[in-house]
Amino acid sequence: MKLKGLIAISGKPGLYKVAAQGRNNIIVESLDTGKKFPAFASDKISALEDISIYTYSEDVPLAEVFTKLAEKVGYDKSISHKENGAVLRTELASFLPDYDQERVFESDIRKLFQWYNVLVEKGFITKETEVAEAVAAGSEEEE
Repeated sequence: MKLKGLIAISGKPGLYKVAAQGRNNIIVESLDTGKKFPAFASDKISALEDISIYTYSEDVPLAEVFTKLAEKVGYDKSISHKENGAVLRTELASFLPDYDQERVFESDIRKLFQWYNVLVEKGFITKETEVAEAVAAGSEEEE
């Protein structure tokens, strides 16, 4: 799963795609509305490909967590991020049983499910893209 170019901006809801880079900023496009606007260095920007979930053994990259969730729900939307916190924790434990329950906060779990559902809705997570990436990875290993 490729999360390259997808970011989250602290204090702003939703996910964004990097559209262009300016001199002192980057131009981002909202996945929800499609509107473009500048994001500056003063904004706390997190690239999705750099985010990991704490587990008791090692940190698991967000792309791997999304893949496990997608396989569990059949590459369809998951439960809503607005569910009860206990329900969300139980759902996370069903596909990532060793997540660190002390260091992974409820707000993090809510974001995980919200982002996953947005990415499925916008076509970033589909079974076809997973198969295509697996085939591409296999051909790269042969070279």
